[in-house]
Amino acid sequence: MHLPRYLARLPSWPVSPARGHSDQLLAGLLRLQALCQRWRQNARTRRQLAQLDPRLLGDAGIGFAERQAELDKPCWRD
Repeated sequence: MHLPRYLARLPSWPVSPARGHSDQLLAGLLRLQALCQRWRQNARTRRQLAQLDPRLLGDAGIGFAERQAELDKPCWRD
């Protein structure tokens, strides 16, 4: 699992030295929340992709191999 790479790609907020650790903690929690939301979205869209019939896959221009490759990914991979 490449968790540090995902955390590094999330937006960060500037932390003022006067506020210190509480702002850093809040920023970290916000980044974690955004990460969890992205993972849930990945899982949701892959479930929807799994339910598409062959005609709809063809209309979307998605082949069976592409579909299977996407479905084989864990939720934390984009």
